[in-house]
Amino acid sequence: MADMIGIILAAGKGTRMKSKLPKALHPICGKPMTRYVIDACKESGIETVVVVIGHGADQVREGLGDDVRYAVQEEQLGTGHACKEALLEIDADEGNVIVATGDTPLLAADVLRSLAENHVSSGSAATVLTAILDDAGHYGRIIRADDGSVRAIIEAKDCTPEQRAVREMNSGIYCFSLPLLRKYLDEIKPANAQGEYYLTDVIGLMVANGHKVSALVSDDTDIVLGINHRVDLAHLTSIVRQRILERLMLDGVTIIDPSSTYPDYDVQVGRDTVIYPMTVLEKGCRIGEGCIIGPSTRLVNVELGNEVTVLSSTIVDSTVGDGTRIGPFANIRPGCRIGRDVKIGDFVEAKNSEIGDSVSMAHLSYVGDSTVGERANIGAGTITCNYDGRTKNRTVIGKNAFIGSNSTLVAPVEIGDGAYVAAASAITENAPPDSLAIARSRQTVKEGWAKRRREERG
Repeated sequence: MADMIGIILAAGKGTRMKSKLPKALHPICGKPMTRYVIDACKESGIETVVVVIGHGADQVREGLGDDVRYAVQEEQLGTGHACKEALLEIDADEGNVIVATGDTPLLAADVLRSLAENHVSSGSAATVLTAILDDAGHYGRIIRADDGSVRAIIEAKDCTPEQRAVREMNSGIYCFSLPLLRKYLDEIKPANAQGEYYLTDVIGLMVANGHKVSALVSDDTDIVLGINHRVDLAHLTSIVRQRILERLMLDGVTIIDPSSTYPDYDVQVGRDTVIYPMTVLEKGCRIGEGCIIGPSTRLVNVELGNEVTVLSSTIVDSTVGDGTRIGPFANIRPGCRIGRDVKIGDFVEAKNSEIGDSVSMAHLSYVGDSTVGERANIGAGTITCNYDGRTKNRTVIGKNAFIGSNSTLVAPVEIGDGAYVAAASAITENAPPDSLAIARSRQTVKEGWAKRRREERG
């Protein structure tokens, strides 16, 4: 397929999406919908891919990547006009070109290869990818001649009742002879109520001039489905998600309830990991073997070692070592590097911190912009005061240090190896190794005070 050129039509605003985000960039399992089509073209062996963009062109170009060429359709004048703009970016005069729409994210590389092979072997001027649906709905209908070739493509709104009953639909995906496509794009007219140049009119001109037009019926009706609005987006997203889940399960992952598990397209999960319901895995999470994830857990760009447990918690842009247990209800914010066999319990929050092996933070603590040494114990209610209103400051807690409950460590401050901080202390100065730091008022007890107060009040 190295000599095949790809054109992807993605210039539309997507009015029915009712969104400020250009239609081409609406994500499906963490990837823009049009990027799926680009990847299918690339995987099929097409080296030169031209994406036609228009609405939000700069944003779309940035979102789709720089491994394709772009043609800008300044004014959206139809699919034929879009193809003509794309051909301005193509120097070749011979060969063949596949044209696909940017809103068909289920399109597969093997289907594109089959379309190209069928086109070349049949000697056709054009080959249309079609599917047989129970109800072809708003899709254009394929009208065949007696010999099985394509006689016409009729838009749904222009169909007669007899034509509307046809179940074979036009996917909007074609393979054309490049010279003939150039020729007939110059001849089509905007003879319709919208004043647009339709690519389907090229098919009509080819047939009228005696060229053979073929159709390849896809066995998989899902791959030709497009996205017009959010309902379509949700439906196709569910199909993509199901395929991802099947891949993970076939690779040895136990997913308790696939219907309530939400992985992005690029997540990696090791064997014998168990994923409980209401778990979300985003942006290339890498999860080791034998982990327990969920329920009600969200991981974003997270790397977990083996035998890690994460219960009802959120972890973002962080790494976690083997054997660590997190949650329930922990919030691990970006920039954390958590070691092996760490215990992070309920209602613990950490941010931009390095937490050494075998550290225990069992509950109700906040550690931010900190380094915590191996085997340190962080008591309940401990807070590192990292922000002074202008800058973020760092706290260093040494190996084997013990921080008593309800302590406040006011950064910048260092607690040495093996040092103790007495419970309820507000630490503002460094504590040397193996020392005891106490920063609280001495307790005073006044015998009988409460009884006298009650008597005075009657």
